[in-house]
Amino acid sequence: MCGIAGIVGHENVGRIDEMLKVQKHRGPDNTSIWNDNFIQLGHNRLSIIDLSVDANQPFEDDNFVLVFNGEIYNYLEIKSELQKEYSFKTNSDTEVLLIAYQKWGKECLKQFNGMFSFAIWDKNESILFAARDRFGVKPFYYTIENGVLYFASEIKALFAAGIKKEPNKKVWANYFVYGSYGLPNETFWENIDQLPASNFLTYQRKKLQIEKWYFFEEEVKKYFNQKLTYLEVKEIYTELLKDSIKLRFRADVPIGFNISGGLDSSALLAFVNQQENSKNIKAFTFYTNDKLYDELPWVEEMISLTNNPLQKVLLEAEEVPDLSIKTSFHQDEPYGGVPTLAYSKIFEKARKEGVLVLLDGQGMDEQWAGYDYYLTSNNQNTIQGVLKSPFRKNVLTKELLNYVVKPEYVKPFKDELLNKQYRDLFYTKIPRTLRFNDRLSMTYSTELREPFLDYRLVEFAFAQPIEYKINEGVQKKMLRDIVSKYLSDSITYAPKRPLQTPQREWLGKDLEKFVTDRIEKIENSKFSYWFDIEKLKKEWQNYLNGDNQSSFHIWQWLSFSLNLN
Repeated sequence: MCGIAGIVGHENVGRIDEMLKVQKHRGPDNTSIWNDNFIQLGHNRLSIIDLSVDANQPFEDDNFVLVFNGEIYNYLEIKSELQKEYSFKTNSDTEVLLIAYQKWGKECLKQFNGMFSFAIWDKNESILFAARDRFGVKPFYYTIENGVLYFASEIKALFAAGIKKEPNKKVWANYFVYGSYGLPNETFWENIDQLPASNFLTYQRKKLQIEKWYFFEEEVKKYFNQKLTYLEVKEIYTELLKDSIKLRFRADVPIGFNISGGLDSSALLAFVNQQENSKNIKAFTFYTNDKLYDELPWVEEMISLTNNPLQKVLLEAEEVPDLSIKTSFHQDEPYGGVPTLAYSKIFEKARKEGVLVLLDGQGMDEQWAGYDYYLTSNNQNTIQGVLKSPFRKNVLTKELLNYVVKPEYVKPFKDELLNKQYRDLFYTKIPRTLRFNDRLSMTYSTELREPFLDYRLVEFAFAQPIEYKINEGVQKKMLRDIVSKYLSDSITYAPKRPLQTPQREWLGKDLEKFVTDRIEKIENSKFSYWFDIEKLKKEWQNYLNGDNQSSFHIWQWLSFSLNLN
């Protein structure tokens, strides 16, 4: 887990120094630069596999130079095949990645089971090849200015290189009106794009080309006609799940895992404790000392079955102002509110405890149809547990509303449920959550791994019949039955609870002054013309007076003001 940066077409090495400095939190163990005739590649290293200096990056071999962020979990299996022709100098997955590219070219991507974004410079051909993993776990941002390509793991690194920070009106407008965080190639900043998940790019002689390398829609079709029994699917999925977690236990540093009171965490808990080297692995959870929201009782019940050491992290309302400012700096774009802040404290605690790798339970709802809106015909709603609109379009001026473009998502399947799941995997839920989580973990120089997003698991589960996912109103039916072998029924068959914090109450009481001050910041900014300030203040007063069924619109305004810094 690291930070990468590069400049192709400019000889000013000082710019890449600034880029690496601003994202040093992604890799505090080593920072290095490789440069040659109008190209610079930089790397911030967080040492996880092969801790030796031999595995530092940029990593050079013959005619290729690599900067790589992420992990190739099946690197040992790939290395075993490549050893027939190549003598390895390190024990790193970095070297395996580079040699795999030399042998197979872009086809190497299909060999990798992992999370990654990387760039390889071919010195002979003067071409840059860069790629991102199937679901976009690891980030890759880029821009082209005056014929020069800049890329980095974080947007702020591009600003540090001198790229102008200018809001993307369309993305911000859609965020305020629809809650959209942008399409897979978009960011909240003008002229700064992201390489979409499942894509690679090449850059040669000032020409950029982007191609898709992973076609999920095609991969799942191989399972559609298998006609497996419920028991057969259960057995196959269980073995895949065990293997996914086993692969993600490969590290040369301590590993822990995050846990909440829900089904997905209970599945992670159950299968983590089946690993040979999982004795006394630490579990981390957060709480807010509010019995209406905290999941601590369920967490403690789950942990009592396995006796993992539990690290409990408290978030208090008074911490929110400073922590929200810090988190906004690291996120570069809007994030998910107080629950995200609470989650961030887990990584801070883990780092202090010497746990550098954490496993998380993200991805089950999307593959096994766990969200409540999967039960309805409303294909636009992606916010759990909200009855009325969480947005306040009325506070926006006509000038900003002119930029609104209603998000439309690809529907590659005939089945409506599959299209919802596909949307959440590639356009809404997973992309935004992965971005939040990457920045949170990297803020505290820790690595986050998501075993449930192993592409084999997602493809297989996604393709199963609806009755294996939702049965008599019970969602994630298959997963519940799998976990029931290891944990109590009160945990296994509990209804889904949205990730909870007292955000609504805190914003209207403990944090009233903080919100009021941030609204004033909007009013006094050069972007105040985006808003009808009087209507915005009225909505804020309505919220204080009790119209607080949803607090998302308040958090949207906070997010905007925090990004004005």
